[in-house]
Order: sequence, then structure tokens, then C-alpha cells
Amino acid sequence: MIVVAGESLIDLVPDGAPGPLAPLLPRPGGGPYNTAVALGRLGADVAFCSRVSTDAFGEALMARLAGAGVATGLVQRGPEPTTLAVAAVGPDGSARYGFYVEGTADRFFELPERLPEGVRAVAFGTCSLALEPGASAYEALLRRSAREGLLTLLDPNVRPGLIPDAEAYRERFAGWLPDVSLLKLSEEDARWLGGSPAGWLRAGPAAVVLTRGGAGLTVFTGEHEVSVPGVRVPVVDTIGAGDTVNAALLHGLAGRAPGALDRADWRELLAFAARAAAVTCTRAGAEPPYARELADGLADG
Repeated sequence: MIVVAGESLIDLVPDGAPGPLAPLLPRPGGGPYNTAVALGRLGADVAFCSRVSTDAFGEALMARLAGAGVATGLVQRGPEPTTLAVAAVGPDGSARYGFYVEGTADRFFELPERLPEGVRAVAFGTCSLALEPGASAYEALLRRSAREGLLTLLDPNVRPGLIPDAEAYRERFAGWLPDVSLLKLSEEDARWLGGSPAGWLRAGPAAVVLTRGGAGLTVFTGEHEVSVPGVRVPVVDTIGAGDTVNAALLHGLAGRAPGALDRADWRELLAFAARAAAVTCTRAGAEPPYARELADGLADG
């Protein structure tokens, strides 16, 4: 089983009309949440670990998890409201966000006593590692998972507007790396965080995957540097594309340690992730592909 730990929220996405007062459509979102849904759609045995509101948005979020086959036994529930993220989509499909997070459910996440038997990997990232007091509980789960020998994936998916002290966050990020097996981040994240793949590898991860938008993906390990191109598709928006990459990497590893893959293995895995992300980019909001879509070659556009 793969456990994805982190926030769920509602993305408020413009319906395509021009101007700052365009109608907004509510769509389920949150980086970890999207990763869990993507894993479920790919056919993985996956569970979501978070705190979700009992409000109407929270019920919709839970229903979508169930529809994707995601186990919810690790989900804590509470009366606090659901986090809202207002998305502004640029001409190239990229998205910028404004967040409404005060007093929302995910911030009150508590460290679970234990994870189920059979868990092989745990994924972390995005808002959940930036917003206290929940951030410390997620961090504790990351460190405990690493001690227990589980594969850990970290996608910082940095949202600068949620980080009051950038340098303190960068120091905290560096402190996570000894407990991370696979670090995945975008070029934008890398520029904001500073550092380099070589430096991050020395700190702990066995592999660093860098996403480069339409240009593709690159992995860095102690032995290899492998790149694959992006898949050319008509882009509606890029919401959820990076989360789909997380899911594809975890699913494609199939229990293998990142350090055990050779160049050919990485090329195959990155190409799979690129195809999956491309499908997501052809649809509004975070709508990752189902396994059958990738098998049918629909990601080739």
C-alpha cells in the first residue's frame, strides 16, 4: 500500500471568462489529495492520511476519494472549514493561487498512532508541511516512516504566499532531506529553495526528479542523470500535473527502491510520468488519467 499524507482543499477555478470577476468553479484539489486520487485511478493500493472537514466540501472530497478507490481509514474528520484555493490561470495554462487557510481542517491533523500493515511508501508535500500546527505532525510522520524503512517521497510544491519566513522554511526543508528517499520538485521550486540536485542528493535522497514543464523531466541519482521530453498536447491548464507525476513515480516504482533503478528503468518510468501528466494538462482542474487511458495511448494527444 502507498499512503499519501497531506491536505485536501477546494480549488476555485475560473470558468474561462475573462477578467478578475470571472465565475469560479469549485473543484477538488490539494497536492497530496490529487496524488492520492491519481494513484487510485492508476490502480494502486492507496490510502489518504489527512484531516478533512465535515462540511459540504469535505463530503465531496471524501466521495471523490471513494470513487477513485482510495482507502480513507486514516482520514481524521472535524467541523473546521475546508481550505479554499483561488486559482488564476495564465495564457500558457500555468496556475497561480491565493489561499484561505485560517482555522481550516487540515491544520489540525494529528500524528496517527500507526500506519496499516503492508505500507511500502508514504508521500508528503505542499501546504501541509508549511502550516502549523499540522505541519509538525506531518513532519513527525515523515521521520517515523523513514525510521521504519519505508520509501518516502517529498514534493515541496512551494506556495510562497503561505510561507511567512522563507529562510526558516528553507532550513526546515533541508532538515527533511535525510528522511526522504525520493525528492520531486519543479524548476520553479528549485529556484525558490536554492541548492542543486547534487547537494540535495548528498543530504539524503537516493534520487531527485526535476519537472521542467513542457520540456519534460530529469532524474538525478548518484550514478545517473536521465531526461525525457514532455508529451505535446493541447494544454487547458497545468493544475494537478505535478501531482500526477508523483503518483506515476510511486506507482511505477512498484516496490523498487529509487537507488536500484538503472538508466533504462528511469527512462521508462519518467516517460510514463510524462504521459500521465500530459493527460492531466488536457483537462480543466486536477483530472488525472485512469490506467486504461495510458494503456490506450491517449496521452500521445
